Amino acid sequence: MHTISPIGTIHTPYKEKFAIPRQPNLAPSVTTELHLEGEANTEAAVRELQQFSHLWLLFLFDQNIEAGWKPTVRPPRLGGNERVGVFASRSTFRPNAIGMSAVELLDVEVKNGQVVVKLGNVDLVDGTPIIDIKPYIPYSDSIPDAKGGYAEAPPVPVTVQFSKPAQSVLMQHSDSEYRLQALTEILSQDPRPAYKKGKPDSKVYAVHLFEWNVSFSANEDGIQVVDIAPLA
Repeated sequence: MHTISPIGTIHTPYKEKFAIPRQPNLAPSVTTELHLEGEANTEAAVRELQQFSHLWLLFLFDQNIEAGWKPTVRPPRLGGNERVGVFASRSTFRPNAIGMSAVELLDVEVKNGQVVVKLGNVDLVDGTPIIDIKPYIPYSDSIPDAKGGYAEAPPVPVTVQFSKPAQSVLMQHSDSEYRLQALTEILSQDPRPAYKKGKPDSKVYAVHLFEWNVSFSANEDGIQVVDIAPLA
């Protein structure tokens, strides 16, 4: 039996699974970092990597391993009501808990012996273990006439508005413009449970993003960010 060891850890604004975009390119302004570890943390391992614009990341759904898996799941794209086979989905509950995402490569840096691979947005919770990196090859990996099944079209984003108190917190940061754009793209996916998509409700939700607890609600106009507060 072969044991798989992570080659590094991803660092993202997503401190929990709730509100993570279901695909990497749905929040394109968000930036992330992969810090290589152990024997993989060597400049030789990333030599010529910057020739490529995109990468495949293979990773572990480490938070779901103990929960196990089932042969059928309810994809959010089908409203969370209809079951399909686990292999006809991108469910996080899989037999070997392995996931794969195509992500944009922004840069590679080496500082004080630490190799950092800078990436565009990834659909991963902060601290997810990465088990491999492979270059994305357009001529073989891109298939223009491929069929997407029940996920043929991208989700339609909703409007996101910020209350004055939330705007005030954002404006206190030197990278406020980046954070405003990032929060807008993340929340425009309407991260509420699938059966509530497109429906207003009176509940105030909260999600941990960056070092904040972001509170929001939904109405006929879209998502309303009510408050932004530091995590306890």
